[in-house]
Amino acid sequence: MEITVKTAEQLRLTKEEFELIKEKLGRTPNFNELCAFSAMWSEHCSYKNSIKWLKTLPRDGGRMLVAAGEENAGLMDIGDGLGVVFKIESHNHPSALEPFQGAATGVGGIHRDIFTMGARPIAALNSLRFGKLHEAKTQHLLAGVVHGIGHYGNCFGVPTVGGEIYFDQCYHTNPLVNAMSVGIVNAGETVSATAEGTGNPVIFVGSATGKDGIGGASFASADITSESVQELPAVQVGDPFQEKKLLEACLEVIQTGAVVGMQDMGAAGIICSTAEMSAKGGVGMRIDLDKVPTRQKDMKAWELLLSESQERMLLVAEKGKEAEVIAVFEKWDLPASVIGTVTDNGLLDFYMNGQLEASLPAEELVLGGGAPQYDREYKEPAYLKKIGAFNGASIHQSEELKAVAEQLITLPSIASKRWIYNQYDSMVGTVNTSTNEPGDAAVVTIKGTKKGLAITTDCNSRYVYADPYKGAMIAVSEAARNLVCSGAQPLGVTNCLNFGNPYDPEVYWQFVNAIKGMGDACRKFDTPVTGGNVSFYNQNPDGPVNPTPTIGMVGLLEDLNNKMTLDFKNEGAMIYVLGKQSDDLGSSEYVYHVQGITHSAAPYFELEEEFALQQALAKLISNKTILSAHDIAEGGLFITLVESGFNRGLGFDINTNPSLRKDAALFGEAQSRVVISVAADKTAQFEKEAGVVFEKIGTVTSGAIRINGEDWGTIAGWQTKYDTAIESFLAKESAAEAMGGL
Repeated sequence: MEITVKTAEQLRLTKEEFELIKEKLGRTPNFNELCAFSAMWSEHCSYKNSIKWLKTLPRDGGRMLVAAGEENAGLMDIGDGLGVVFKIESHNHPSALEPFQGAATGVGGIHRDIFTMGARPIAALNSLRFGKLHEAKTQHLLAGVVHGIGHYGNCFGVPTVGGEIYFDQCYHTNPLVNAMSVGIVNAGETVSATAEGTGNPVIFVGSATGKDGIGGASFASADITSESVQELPAVQVGDPFQEKKLLEACLEVIQTGAVVGMQDMGAAGIICSTAEMSAKGGVGMRIDLDKVPTRQKDMKAWELLLSESQERMLLVAEKGKEAEVIAVFEKWDLPASVIGTVTDNGLLDFYMNGQLEASLPAEELVLGGGAPQYDREYKEPAYLKKIGAFNGASIHQSEELKAVAEQLITLPSIASKRWIYNQYDSMVGTVNTSTNEPGDAAVVTIKGTKKGLAITTDCNSRYVYADPYKGAMIAVSEAARNLVCSGAQPLGVTNCLNFGNPYDPEVYWQFVNAIKGMGDACRKFDTPVTGGNVSFYNQNPDGPVNPTPTIGMVGLLEDLNNKMTLDFKNEGAMIYVLGKQSDDLGSSEYVYHVQGITHSAAPYFELEEEFALQQALAKLISNKTILSAHDIAEGGLFITLVESGFNRGLGFDINTNPSLRKDAALFGEAQSRVVISVAADKTAQFEKEAGVVFEKIGTVTSGAIRINGEDWGTIAGWQTKYDTAIESFLAKESAAEAMGGL
């Protein structure tokens, strides 16, 4: 067939990119070659619209053992001859169209990024965003995504230990499904995603290749439209039991010493793994596609190159040790085939039944090599004028504050997520276990040591929408604050940057400013960005999603005995707010849902105050001066207090600062504040050691709740509202749907 600009445009390449491809090849590409460029130069693989700004993030320092982006995931030193490997990635578009498989394969893919480096995954987290919960579409997506995450993680045997979920109309068509995996590796046992050694065999291992997932990388690099459902073949199908075998086989084969390099076949399949491994090693490969195991007959060369069938790896072994490598995979009942060899000419030559189907320079395909890098136009969004006009002081203060609290505690973004997390196994596996105690971050033990890891995912996208620079700083700061509240020292960040179409100058302005804010906060906390994922095109005909730069962060507890939890421990303890109080109401759940104000400023935040707060809190926890710590987040002080009381059925008797508006004091979301409790006989010690501003607000009770002298009921009554809100809502909607069908 004749290859023209029209062919390229049908494959989501631009006219200019088609001309660049011809220039790099010195000829017009054939269809197989053009398909390869389409996948590798897609936004999902090449980061062509984001790499300029990603390079401004802090990418080294601290305890990093490999530079950011050098491997499939970040690697940091945690002492005792161990490293922690972690990464977060998106599977948004597939989950929008096929929620179960989209979410399941997102979990499988992120775990493969961890164990392909030689690490054993020990924990999974997720960050989810959906539309309004009363919508039937949202309920369908929510049920499918949660089932997919639970099914894959539970069967694979890695506990899901934490995460977050928000509901907002902007995610109605385009939900966000971000999956994070964390693993542990022994020093010196990591494997690099590289190809080296002319003549070394290239080995395909894992599941046979089918047509599922073809074009997934380019599919994830376009807006979702009403026609997107026709692209359902782009959604992959996963098998967690096959992946479990693949995990064990890969970790075992590394011990043979015969492995030169290994990489997961994720987005863009064989073309991506061969190109990236070859480019990194400065070599080429000769691949015989007819030797790739398939589960469908008569697959074409371009289909084999682009298939994103799951549970597959590409491995380069030392020449002469092929049999030893293949024997390990055969032991685990996994296909393993030599499909090619490493060459020294930098070319990827793909043959089918002896006929050359494509010849491509590896370096020209990959990020940092020949893939284009764009400097996009950006401008301040028009909606920021509405944000600037917000005046919190003009908001009418409700006299019925208890009724406001009842409304807030049942909001899906605030209420208990037990309907969701009860579908996840948080204790599966025996290598490392989650403590499962109530805390601001998940804490996982590291077997054979007294250490632990604290892990979290965080981002309030409404804050980022209001002020991308400040909102991204808040996302990083809240993640770090959650780790510190759990007794850990923050180590590093992985991010999943979810934005709309980068060709929209207002969307790109959000992206640029969020990157700037993230970078400044990461530098302050000495938490380098170890890697992650950019997900553009989270957009539908009604517009983009809120900018959502999700932060995954890992922290280290040198001694699990210093772990801190969020729950009040006993009646009579004193309650303090650590950090500066203010009248700020910006971007709060109260302003948005109760007052109905859709455009308000980001909440009060100063980076230096945040840093000082975390330093002071870490010292208080280390000195065992306090009994509990829980940061003030969505819903404000009131929600933080009741969440602190739920675990042991303890209430509180508090008075708000008389110089503040009562609604702001109870429901405002000003940052850099933590509710702590202190034993009555340690208050003098605490006040001497505090190190930052604080305010004593009351005492822990046996269960009663009193605010400013008013009886607000019992902690048990509020917990019932909190625990059953989502379940009751879903049950009501299901019943209404059933009645409508009669």
